[in-house]
Amino acid sequence: MNAGGPLLESRAMQSAKTPVQAPMRSLDQRMEALRRANEIRVRRAQLKKDLKNGIVQIEQILRNPPAYVETAKVFDMLMAVPKFGRVKAARFLNQCRISQSKTVGGLSERQRAELVGLLRR
Repeated sequence: MNAGGPLLESRAMQSAKTPVQAPMRSLDQRMEALRRANEIRVRRAQLKKDLKNGIVQIEQILRNPPAYVETAKVFDMLMAVPKFGRVKAARFLNQCRISQSKTVGGLSERQRAELVGLLRR
């Protein structure tokens, strides 16, 4: 037995993390979620190709992001732009005080305006 007795032991057991279980979903709900996720991946892949080929400008995407880009990381979108690598993308985000894990939809107006201004230079 430990020094705190059974009371301390039971508190320790209560504070142990229990795994969080996802809510139960029907097969139809799971299939619909998979379909939506696949559609988003395909559309983002096409957008990245368009960015790389100069068909779409990153400034347009940042100013008025389509719904399927809202949850994409800004860092990943910058990496699709020609002449942008990990170092340059990280430097731009640091200059605008934006975390590398920030999503396009999570940008504040200040961050969005600063980043677009920096990209225009």
